[in-house]
Amino acid sequence: MTWHVAEDDVRAYARGELAPPMLWSADTHIAQCAECRDLLASVTDPVALDAGWERLDAELDAPKRGLVESLLVRIGVADHTARLLAATPVLRRSWLGAVVALLVMTVLVTNSLKNTASPTLFLGLAPLLPLAGVALSYGPKFDPTYEMTVVAPLHGFRLLMIRTVAVLVAGLGLNGLATLALPGYGLRALAWLLPALALTTTGLALIPRLGPVLAPALVGGGWVAFLLVANNLHRGTLAPFTPAGQAVAAAVAGLAAGLLYLLRDRFDTRPVAFGPLI
Repeated sequence: MTWHVAEDDVRAYARGELAPPMLWSADTHIAQCAECRDLLASVTDPVALDAGWERLDAELDAPKRGLVESLLVRIGVADHTARLLAATPVLRRSWLGAVVALLVMTVLVTNSLKNTASPTLFLGLAPLLPLAGVALSYGPKFDPTYEMTVVAPLHGFRLLMIRTVAVLVAGLGLNGLATLALPGYGLRALAWLLPALALTTTGLALIPRLGPVLAPALVGGGWVAFLLVANNLHRGTLAPFTPAGQAVAAAVAGLAAGLLYLLRDRFDTRPVAFGPLI
């Protein structure tokens, strides 16, 4: 070893007062350096150390699973994958409750506008919800397991796909239930599905370049701007919800999915201007 943790930092580490990123550096170094471990042992209160080991043993011996995690394990999902899925921020009750409330209000407004040819308000909003879920699933500001995922030997693309599948299952499932509340529009009420897939895959493909929040935000903003322009130009069914628009959305989704696959290794790197990807 050519570098050792300073004694003052070791004492702060022992008291639990050492702040990141020095805490992470000291943690890694002490695990490999016998000299620094000896120094840590000499400055640590034996009673506090024993109490800490007892708490650690209790956590390791009796890990607590939440309801979602337990259900996932019961249906055959691997333990580590179930934990990553259960920790997805947008699967929290607060997020799901907000999405349900928004969809309910949108359906009520749409049903009250009986003179429209298609549920434009609902079709414009529904594709944004999965995209917003993806944006809120990653990064230190939103992910409670951010530090764990950064140091875990896990491919960033795999984590992205695990979280994205969870977001899409929840978001598309709720959108699908809301669609059933619009029976008067028939198959036209399903015209949100392909745009939703196109927006989500495009946002994911831009993450390596723009970051996990800015990329979906720009895609979502572009979608809203496009709908406003299309509405001003044509008062009937908006272009994205026509047969031609649906074909374009399917093509965009396919191209973005291919680009996402080609860029999969870049999810383990850090964009210069926008911070870490996961």
